[in-house]
Amino acid sequence: MMVEKVVIVGSGPAGLSAAIYTAREGYAPLVIAGTTGGGQLELTTVVENMPGFPDGVDGPEVIKLMRKQAEKFGTRFLVEDLTGVDFGTRPFKVTAGGKTYETDSVIIATGASAKWLGIESEKRFIGKGVSSCGTCDGPFFKNKNVIVVGGGDTAMEDSLFLTNFASSVTVVHRRDQFRASKIMADRVMNNKKIKVMFNTTIDEILGGDKVTGVRLKNVATGQATEMPIDGVFVAIGYTPNTQMLKGKLKLDEQGYIVTNDEVKTDIDGVYIAGDVADKFYRQAATASASGVKCALHVREYLSNLSYEKERKK
Repeated sequence: MMVEKVVIVGSGPAGLSAAIYTAREGYAPLVIAGTTGGGQLELTTVVENMPGFPDGVDGPEVIKLMRKQAEKFGTRFLVEDLTGVDFGTRPFKVTAGGKTYETDSVIIATGASAKWLGIESEKRFIGKGVSSCGTCDGPFFKNKNVIVVGGGDTAMEDSLFLTNFASSVTVVHRRDQFRASKIMADRVMNNKKIKVMFNTTIDEILGGDKVTGVRLKNVATGQATEMPIDGVFVAIGYTPNTQMLKGKLKLDEQGYIVTNDEVKTDIDGVYIAGDVADKFYRQAATASASGVKCALHVREYLSNLSYEKERKK
């Protein structure tokens, strides 16, 4: 069986940046792209803060261009989902699509998936007024009225950030009190641009080509009301895509991979890029940067591995 130099798991900005760099080194990386590859950018319409695109660019277009660039330098893509890894042997073993690949190094860039409300109308309006990232999409809602759903620190942070752009921010939370830290909750409660609705859920998102309102339900009384709104920000958390890595790598209590020096693991030759370990920044540019860091570590690791093999001859 041929031993790969590097296998990259994930095809969002982190994985594709790692692919571009390792491919240019001549390693011909194999990217296990996943059956729904591309990461969070695939769910984004116009990205205005991507360096190099002063007029903005569609998220899927960024992924398309990065993939084309990676292929240009010799990256190979496997459109399958990861089903297993074995980091206890060398070469490492990575399984996808019913086949096991041996590799000298691995970069894990499987990302994190936003948690959604789970209502049908939500899916229709993703990128058309529904967002899971306040810091990404807030500037599109200047002088608009928006809702933030959630009661944790992420919801608090998003609502406060959105006050820089929106005319009004309404925080909707299904419980009778926030689970956020007291300091963050106090900041929200004391902000004059923010209104809070406890014991409330969104039953439906309304609109035609874009969001125009929501149907709310008071969970205590059962009363339903409609509210005109321009945007809905779902801030109920993220789930890191680490299901196949439990017991293989060190995970924290939320399921994020624990790293050393940002991208290293306790296993020499296994590196981590992007949102699968990053619960703070969650930006395409920072994910891309971590992919580059992984690639540079892989270059050093493979160079040392080659040197050791030659020395032992």
